[in-house]
Amino acid sequence: MELKINSLAEYERRYNLAKNNPKEFWDNIAKNFNWFQKWNKTYASDFGKADTKWFLNGKTNLATNCLDRHLVTKANDIAIIWESNDVNTESKRLTYKELHAKTCQFANLLKQKGIEKGDRVCLYMPMIPEAVIAMLACARIGAVHSVVFAGFSATALADRIKNCEAKIVITSDRLFRGDKTLNLLDIVNDALEQDCNTVTDVITYKRSSDNLKSKANLSIWQEEVINCKSECRAEELDSEDPLFILYTSGSTGKPKGVLHSTAGYMVYAAYSFQNVFQYEENDIFFCTADVGWITGHTYLTYGPLLSGATILMFEGVPTYPTPSRFWEIIEKHQVNIFYTAPTAIRALMLKGDQYVDNFDMSSLKTLGTVGEPINKEAWEWYNEKVGKNKCPIVDTWWQTETGGILISPLAGLTKTTPTYATKPLPGIEPILLDNNGQEVTEANVQGNLCFKQPWPSIIRSTWGDHNRCIETYFSQFPGYYFSGDGAFKSEQGDFRIIGRVDDVINVSGHRIGTAEIENAINMHEKITESAVIGFPHEVKGEGIHAFVIAKLNEENLEQEILHLVNQQIGAIAKPDKITIVPDLPKTRSGKIMRRILRKIAANENDLGDTSTLVNPEIVEKLKETA
Repeated sequence: MELKINSLAEYERRYNLAKNNPKEFWDNIAKNFNWFQKWNKTYASDFGKADTKWFLNGKTNLATNCLDRHLVTKANDIAIIWESNDVNTESKRLTYKELHAKTCQFANLLKQKGIEKGDRVCLYMPMIPEAVIAMLACARIGAVHSVVFAGFSATALADRIKNCEAKIVITSDRLFRGDKTLNLLDIVNDALEQDCNTVTDVITYKRSSDNLKSKANLSIWQEEVINCKSECRAEELDSEDPLFILYTSGSTGKPKGVLHSTAGYMVYAAYSFQNVFQYEENDIFFCTADVGWITGHTYLTYGPLLSGATILMFEGVPTYPTPSRFWEIIEKHQVNIFYTAPTAIRALMLKGDQYVDNFDMSSLKTLGTVGEPINKEAWEWYNEKVGKNKCPIVDTWWQTETGGILISPLAGLTKTTPTYATKPLPGIEPILLDNNGQEVTEANVQGNLCFKQPWPSIIRSTWGDHNRCIETYFSQFPGYYFSGDGAFKSEQGDFRIIGRVDDVINVSGHRIGTAEIENAINMHEKITESAVIGFPHEVKGEGIHAFVIAKLNEENLEQEILHLVNQQIGAIAKPDKITIVPDLPKTRSGKIMRRILRKIAANENDLGDTSTLVNPEIVEKLKETA
């Protein structure tokens, strides 16, 4: 069985096969990859205990499937096109042969630094090809990579380094993002001062003429790889050997390290990539996600490279130096598939049609959105102005924890409706449950989005705390994986995702736990307590509103709070609104009623039952303040 589905009838046939005989279905999909040793059992799962294994006792390597197996027929094909933040910098191209050689060189450098199978390596990188090379090099030797978005603060970086006990940090001295320049090495150095005792070396890709210094043994990437061989034997990894850790916010203040393993993630990344986007040979795929997010792992890097595709990697932002940057790149490189976030679409839509109208984007065949539900107005603008009413739009739903897209149209095959993620992929069985765990069978009634059966790329654990994995995803509805999202299903069986039903805010497609932001705010010596909620935002989807009880309401308090959040987490978590309040609505047990705060922030008159509040009088005061 080939990976790719070519018709709606074939989708139906495969969906039924996967539902009735998952072993046969996934065995046939997995045969499309190279294995050192074939698996002897397709999967084993104790779903309630978050204990799932796929392709048991199989031996493979993700990097060899991304690179080595393509060298026979695609050695001189372009693997990566890199577009700089600076419009005047020439694009860079790497063939599969060159990417293979550079990956092997860097893998050998990691081995020289003492990195072995199972060791953790932290990446804090700009959007440059070297970030992809470092990821592939880790996968090649069996090291576990943990990529941290290069926008998180030194404190947030240090927390992640300490949690995974990374031995090496890979970074660059410079990051260029729009009109901003960041010295990433300085941020790494600040992080290393915060008891990151496991780090022995820092490898820096040098982009400036500065004399560089570090708190750990410092190596300059370019100076050291030149002496490394361009061949490196790939480790024969067990299917369940860890591949990467990626940190995501949850409903507690501490980020959790989502762990994905090798074979199941590999199989599902390529399977979902080829089917959702209906990838064809020689397509150029432009995914705008940063490597620090799961989309940058699965659909900027691994899914396309496993499929022998050409990926376009862009360092900058869509509005710099003008809001035409995306469209210039698409025209310049004749991009075929474009995948971005609704936040970017809304921001560009608000800039005006004049920035998109004059570009030849006739090469485009498929458009995609990721990270959050897309609103109808943005969907229609994207369809008309970018797709010229001829490109199917795949509104994809998935999470860091799922590893790959679970619910989405298949481009050009599935009938689409704006704002609907439509149907699950074959092998995926979603279900809507009410708060009592009963299935919601009525159309257009909201339920909690859960899944009945495991799939190959499902989260394996939360690093260092498996109980947290069980409690977060498998305890609320025993026997099911709970996504934390609400959804409903139309009469036609299409899913529409509503958004988070827990204490997590989806800001520009990136999940941030309210507790994490509150913990940062509460570190301020003049703050007694805080409560953070999400509110509708015309560009970001959700904005951050902080209600703060202050000991002293001084003039610069709001700026101090913003600075503190930026310092502790990063700019992405800075509140859009800060309201100083005398008190917060609480139950008699001390629980803050964020439900009431959300309604107040939305100017709703019906606040629901307030009889359980210990301080009901605060509600009217908050209405006046907000």
